Amino acid sequence: MPVDVYAIDGLTFSGLEGRNADSAFVMANGTALGSVSGVRPGDPGLTVTLAGTTINCSAGVAAVAYSGQGVYRVALPSSVSPGTYTAPHATLNRIDLVYLRVWDNSVDASGLNKGDVVYLAGTPSSTPVAPTPAGTQIYMPLATITVLSVSNGSTASVSTTVRPNTVAPGGILPTATAPSSPYTGQFYDNGTDLLRWNGSSWDTYYKVPGAWISYTPVWTASITNPNLGNGTLIGRYQKVGRDVHFHINLTCGSLTTYGNGGYNFTLPPFTAAANGASMIGTAQLLGTNRWNGQIVVSPSATGTSTFFPASQTDCRLAFHGPTVPETMASGTQVRITGSYESV
Repeated sequence: MPVDVYAIDGLTFSGLEGRNADSAFVMANGTALGSVSGVRPGDPGLTVTLAGTTINCSAGVAAVAYSGQGVYRVALPSSVSPGTYTAPHATLNRIDLVYLRVWDNSVDASGLNKGDVVYLAGTPSSTPVAPTPAGTQIYMPLATITVLSVSNGSTASVSTTVRPNTVAPGGILPTATAPSSPYTGQFYDNGTDLLRWNGSSWDTYYKVPGAWISYTPVWTASITNPNLGNGTLIGRYQKVGRDVHFHINLTCGSLTTYGNGGYNFTLPPFTAAANGASMIGTAQLLGTNRWNGQIVVSPSATGTSTFFPASQTDCRLAFHGPTVPETMASGTQVRITGSYESV
């Protein structure tokens, strides 16, 4: 079997040989000579819209791949209409399909050699789904049209989420679904994060962190809970991957009551990892005196406790409570800073 080299003067190429050669310029799908169908990311072409009941599709280009047939490069030079959508059912909703079809007689025995935009009505149902073109058809979905029943208002709406994107090999593919048969080093953008296949799983590349986020910690005690009254209790955090960095600041007011037992403050809304070690952070109490202490974030914890010296003459750390390390009063501040691994 000859090796196809494209293009050398004097060589004659069949359409299949040319399409197979074009596969080199479109993202692979994990099979030999296979490619990913789609439009170019950011290209507004081949957009389906409705004008009343008339279906319209704008001009555009696409790569339509078909197993064993390489890549069909399709250009639609001007907008077209595949017709009007079927009238709504009396009581059941329906989902229709609009797709870009390549008619290749050597493959589908259609008697045609052209490209076209086709409308296919779905089946009315209590749980409607988009139809699948029957028989041997070389095609790429462009849009679905949800047609509500007469009893539900007879309105129709277009969704282009079924229209795929494709890029050149090595490009970053925008897709809500992870690519099948990925290669090591492949990237895709799921609309929120950039992900890279490391050979066995997808690694997420996080965005540069922005400003810290506020949250409201809950202050409790092991016996009787305190009451913040007119005091203030604020928390802020930043999450980078599974790392959570946080700060808590308590300022007691004239109406604050202090409860009984050791204190606990809730963490940001991310539970600590179960397989992580206990994490140590810092705490500071500003009252009559300035006290340095620490916090502990245990595995699987959702809160953290503060520890301070038991007294001015006892440097051993004890649970922070209403009278440890000194009697809490209006104006007393507790400052907490720490970080931990989240689940």
